[in-house]
Amino acid sequence: MSSLKPIPRSSLRIYAGKKYYRARRYIRWFLDRKSYATQRQQELLPHVIFTHQTPLLRELKDVDMWLQHNKVTNLKLAVNQIHGLMLEPQQTFSYWRTIGSTTRRKGYVDAMILFYGQVRTGVGGGLCQLSNLIYWMTLHSPLTVTERYRHSYDVFPDSRRSQPFGSGATCAYNYLDLQIKNETSYRYQLVVYVTDTHLVGEWRSSQQPLHTYEIYEKEHWITSEYWGGHVRHNIIHRKTYNRDGECIRDEPITENHAIMMYEPLLPAGNEGNEE
Repeated sequence: MSSLKPIPRSSLRIYAGKKYYRARRYIRWFLDRKSYATQRQQELLPHVIFTHQTPLLRELKDVDMWLQHNKVTNLKLAVNQIHGLMLEPQQTFSYWRTIGSTTRRKGYVDAMILFYGQVRTGVGGGLCQLSNLIYWMTLHSPLTVTERYRHSYDVFPDSRRSQPFGSGATCAYNYLDLQIKNETSYRYQLVVYVTDTHLVGEWRSSQQPLHTYEIYEKEHWITSEYWGGHVRHNIIHRKTYNRDGECIRDEPITENHAIMMYEPLLPAGNEGNEE
């Protein structure tokens, strides 16, 4: 495993890199011959495979609450593009192909984004909460995650964390995408909506679930790096249970390696995160 280290990049390099990777994604969408999910329906499929919710507002250290409220505005716009999406057998869900670009013209506003481990503002910020939610729900389903990017920086301590570190999916239009393929024989439906307090999601299906899943952190460690910082690592596993409650599979899901932006022994405070 190679060591992680912050890499300084000029504004020109970052700008050119975004243009390059976005163009490459557009080309891939056009040429990859995948069948992408595009149809939505209001009628809900009968069986809930997994449901999860995350709070809309959190008190984060050094983050103004107006950024949190603006995030809710952005989430509502993105949810409107996804709610009810049908994922037919052999189709692929693409997070950014479904949502589209997040521009002011569409109503998106400035909210919090993480930029090389620093908290900044950007149009359409806060949508990682939605990609985190969808990824976490998918791990509790028979659907296959075919593309996912981990967070390169661990920005906030574990205060009130309810899921294993690294169980989310970072996103950046359009090159850091989340893609999920339905390799089963049944129809699936992605349901997402915003309440007064929470972002709520469900995977639904035309078939009753045959299995349940447990996601857990099997290994976790922190390394001190030669350049003076710390890197956090873990390995996430998934147990699969049949209808009799018997564990029939225990498999690794992903490894995570992230540069820590706080001291490893920092006392718990009001920090939190949205995974």
